Amino acid sequence: MLGTGTPRLDPERYGSATAIVVNDSVYLVDCGAGVVRRTAAARAKGVTELVPANLKRVFITHLHSDHTLGFPDLILSPWVVGRKDPLEAYGPRGLSNMTTHILAAYREDIDIRIHGLEHGNSTGYKVNVHEIKPGVIFKDANVTVKAFYVKHGTWKEAFGYRFETADRTIVFSGDTCPCETLLEAAKDADVLIHEVYEEVEASPENRPGGEEWTHYMQTFHTSTKELGQIAAKCGAKELILYHVLRRHATDDQLVDEIRTGGYTGPILVGKDLDVY
Repeated sequence: MLGTGTPRLDPERYGSATAIVVNDSVYLVDCGAGVVRRTAAARAKGVTELVPANLKRVFITHLHSDHTLGFPDLILSPWVVGRKDPLEAYGPRGLSNMTTHILAAYREDIDIRIHGLEHGNSTGYKVNVHEIKPGVIFKDANVTVKAFYVKHGTWKEAFGYRFETADRTIVFSGDTCPCETLLEAAKDADVLIHEVYEEVEASPENRPGGEEWTHYMQTFHTSTKELGQIAAKCGAKELILYHVLRRHATDDQLVDEIRTGGYTGPILVGKDLDVY
């Protein structure tokens, strides 16, 4: 878990980003703020595969800033320290436009690093963008990656991902309210990594917007009780929480609220740099 945070400025939780490591290959899901330095921190803790040269695949759930602020970092920082392969980026419509503008913004930086005294390589900053549709979007000797639509409020496209490896299946919800596509994609998953909000966080009294804030939370996100119902229905063998929207709830209270939805399996509250 590289980053388990939300838009709130929590110094203990960086922007949303997770790494799946299979053999010596790395597959990133989302790239929130601080993602590359978080990989360095994880490497220092023993995840030795997270070297810059291996940071060359990312699967973006949607284009909210807290999931993409590290995209320029992921494009440029590994290249500056030696990555030669272009970044392969998978995600919704709009990702190509975002990428074009990032590269334009850093045009002078790129030119100086290639043609100046650094003599940097001319390939590692490039990005191959894949604007995806539901279904199998990537496959190699380690993983098969399937994308599925989720419902994240008024976003035209938001995705979750199912990673199938030789020994387990890992499903990422992305940001979403409850939806049938997620239930189908997460069926019998070994690991379900899911966003969540505590019930009190959606209460009208907690925001100046009152009922509008409650409506926002219910339209864009998944409550603890709803998540318990989802995990129970899909038969997930293990549930890991990330992107947790909470006001005062402790980890134990979050788990207790999820249990009210009927899920009886293991529940882990993800923290930055946790390794599972």
